[in-house]
Amino acid sequence: MEKEERFKQAEFAAIIGILGNIVLAAVKGAAGIMGNSKALLADAVHSASDVAGSLAVWVGLRAAKRPPDEDHPYGHGKAESIAAIIVAVLLFIVGAEMGRSSLQAFFQPLHPPKWLAIYVVVLSIVVKEAMFRYKYRLGKKLNSQAIIVNAYEHRSDVFSSIAALIGIGAAMAGHSLGINKLVYADPIAGLFVSFLVLKMAWELGKQSIHTTLDHVLHKEDTVHLRQAVLQFPEVKQIHELHAREHGHYVIIDLKIAVDPLLTVEEGHRIGKAVKERLLRMPNIENVMVHINPYHPEK
Repeated sequence: MEKEERFKQAEFAAIIGILGNIVLAAVKGAAGIMGNSKALLADAVHSASDVAGSLAVWVGLRAAKRPPDEDHPYGHGKAESIAAIIVAVLLFIVGAEMGRSSLQAFFQPLHPPKWLAIYVVVLSIVVKEAMFRYKYRLGKKLNSQAIIVNAYEHRSDVFSSIAALIGIGAAMAGHSLGINKLVYADPIAGLFVSFLVLKMAWELGKQSIHTTLDHVLHKEDTVHLRQAVLQFPEVKQIHELHAREHGHYVIIDLKIAVDPLLTVEEGHRIGKAVKERLLRMPNIENVMVHINPYHPEK
């Protein structure tokens, strides 16, 4: 896939996320107030945080699109991973705030939610699950950590909405059955939602930081790269192959051994041919090839 086409698809997904979250946050916030639901209000705050998350992803994608320059010879691919970290941090802050708000509700007079809260939370579940599936598939297709993280933001919103639905339903059922203590199911659901959000933020942040810190592909993930290099009969041995993840693409540092009696020009020709072969493989953006003399005893 061409870089321009990749960016267009990723940018479209980010914009859809921004607009969808703005609408959902507004609808859930209004319904939470009118429907008297702490759980739905917490869910609305969650959706509002997704707006910031989608904006961070959009900014990261635009930065990652920029070509290499003098200060960034390896490109700007890590901008996507940095955007993913920002999203995870925002998610963690929102989760903590949701938990605090739900705890406070236990020390205030509570009234059961209204049916409006049920209708809106069901709508949220349907919309958010559709957004998760769309962005997850796209993130895998484009090999974009930022889009995948943003997709799981939508999935965490699905879980939070399901928890809110259970809490709201239990609180309403308790009021109808005369079980007054069940009214606390609503803020309990809010607490559960906050726990899910915090857990999701921790896992996504950990993965994004791992990718940002020059993570190299494991040996079993580079078998196809080694096979491509060893197809050249002039390459006697691979001394070193590091495939570094740099956002959505990979940069390879390669040391190969050739006949020590070859001329410098011949060695250069072999290295260039190996580099061109690897650059034709998916997601490989740059290859640095170092030529060593081959000694069978080493």
